[in-house]
Amino acid sequence: MRQAKDILNLITDVAGVAVGHAHDAALASGVTCVLFDRPNVAGVSTRGGAPGHRDTALLEPEMTVEAVDAVVLSGGSAFGLDAAGGVMAVLRERGIGIAVGSAVVPIVPQAIVFDLLNGGDKNWGVEAPYGRLGRAASEAATAGGFALGTAGGGYGATTANLKGGVGSASAVTQNGITVGALAIVNAVGSGVVGRGPHFWAAPYERDGEFGGLGLPAPWPQDALDLTMKGGGPPSTTIAIVATDAILTKAQAKRVAIMADDGLARALRPAHAPMDGDTVFAVATQRRALSGGAGELTEIGQIAADCLARAVARGIYEARALPFQGALPAWQDVFGSGGRT
Repeated sequence: MRQAKDILNLITDVAGVAVGHAHDAALASGVTCVLFDRPNVAGVSTRGGAPGHRDTALLEPEMTVEAVDAVVLSGGSAFGLDAAGGVMAVLRERGIGIAVGSAVVPIVPQAIVFDLLNGGDKNWGVEAPYGRLGRAASEAATAGGFALGTAGGGYGATTANLKGGVGSASAVTQNGITVGALAIVNAVGSGVVGRGPHFWAAPYERDGEFGGLGLPAPWPQDALDLTMKGGGPPSTTIAIVATDAILTKAQAKRVAIMADDGLARALRPAHAPMDGDTVFAVATQRRALSGGAGELTEIGQIAADCLARAVARGIYEARALPFQGALPAWQDVFGSGGRT
């Protein structure tokens, strides 16, 4: 188990979790793969009105499958669902998955974001590149540090007014259970208050991880105005939270539901009709609960806080795409002491 000095403030602080990215700069899209040791238990919450999924129904508590081998978070809209196939190919080569007679079937649920209109070249011909990117992301997975911002599944992500990206954060409960979150921030709404630079997630920030600006004072008159992408195109913020706690499938589902509130803490609006907002929860089954429902509640609350922080970090760490008309990054607009 990592010592305090080794904490990375990433989802990989949770034992049994590894993360890998792959992207294509010309395509302006990519894939993030989260791999797990076995055993684990997983659940999912979907509150967005326009989700894109693969194999999420099997995560419901009444379904037979308990564990997952990986979770994939990808760009590419429905085309990006090919990424799970690439990850499955790598895992099958490694003998990882459910054994059914002589067959091995990896369990790889996935969610996607819509990044088809971000300026990248999406004329890929007959076969979309996401299977290849999924394979590369799984082969790159590490249990240590990984890139934030414009990387992996967040490479082409945007918000209503700033470049989006991939973010992550972690925390530890009072009883020493580790919780982490990873988000692909491609929101239809905004992660900043009014015109910025302050983040909606400011109350949950730790150690200046996204600028340390706090909330604005005085409060902007336009803070509560509706801010969203022009025309309300399909968007979506997708995420995964993980913990080293020993949970049942029903408990993992509850953590996913509670963690989903982190999107509403960090984005305005969230869970909109054109969003596909989805949050996976995975328990890597290392540490037993000792406090019953109260301890599970603390895990869910910290998961929501971590997810809010991960969303802000994804925006804060992002870099703008090199295309005409591309949205600026937070650092481009506010990087000098939080001022334009």
